[in-house]
Amino acid sequence: MSTSDFTSTILVDQSPEQAFKAILNVRGWWSEDIEGSTDKLNEEFEYHYEDVHYCKMKLIELVPNKKAVWLVLDNLFNFTKDKSEWKGTKISFEISEKNNKTQIRFTHIGLVPAYECYDICQNAWTNYIQESLRDFIMTGKGQPNPKGGRNAYQDALSRKMNAQGYKSGIIVDATPEQAFKAINNVRGWWSEDMEGALQKAGDVFTVRFGEIYITMKVEESIPGKKIVWNVIDCNKPWLKNTKEWNGTQLVWEIFEKHNKTQIQFTHVGLVPEVECFDVCSNAWVEYIQGSLLNLINTGKGKPTRKQATAKAN
Repeated sequence: MSTSDFTSTILVDQSPEQAFKAILNVRGWWSEDIEGSTDKLNEEFEYHYEDVHYCKMKLIELVPNKKAVWLVLDNLFNFTKDKSEWKGTKISFEISEKNNKTQIRFTHIGLVPAYECYDICQNAWTNYIQESLRDFIMTGKGQPNPKGGRNAYQDALSRKMNAQGYKSGIIVDATPEQAFKAINNVRGWWSEDMEGALQKAGDVFTVRFGEIYITMKVEESIPGKKIVWNVIDCNKPWLKNTKEWNGTQLVWEIFEKHNKTQIQFTHVGLVPEVECFDVCSNAWVEYIQGSLLNLINTGKGKPTRKQATAKAN
């Protein structure tokens, strides 16, 4: 079992038998919207959360009062580039006695930091295990997703997802180092009209698209792994708030996945409520999934030409 798999552990006063029974009663602590059997070996069940998340599980290991393991047969997220990210992972519950208490060790085997969904999913599991499952074992009342509705946690989760901003991702055959170098070559994929430096933290650079300009400061630059640019000034004259991007961040996360390199881009602060969201998110699709991808794969991107007037970023 990899140490990077997500793990969460709780201790309760109840017996291993009581903990085991509660874990298998998935509707009592995870979601009321479950279809199928959740307490018999080789049985399958389906989980739904609105149109955000669907998964199909199979109970592949069942040791009474000691262990239960689910295999994720199918999965669908509506907020990740790879919508099937959980597929093939396993969810394990190990029960043991410790210091006259019962310990439940939860591990989502395969849910690793390289996954796009990792931050949201680990926060969700932490809530379900540390709060809902623990309360269900101890008091008989958990906080599962209500069928046909939301609980307070889902509302908070939705706000968190929106607050993170616009996301886009690509997978390439290049190395993480090559991907890192390509992202920093903004003249090669974003705009030929660039001035300044962006090689290390503290560097400041400006990209221009006719009357539009965006000035950024390099907040973080970890070769082959991560880049963060803070927008410190911008001018988008076609918006009511011409400084709408000020204070937002462009975050690039780079990691290996299945012998390839995945680039996960997040424009933190570019959320549906801002005026430019539709135009800017469409532009990011063209620049990242088109121009940057071509630059990495072929050495030739499709940046905005110098002196050209652009519709968006």
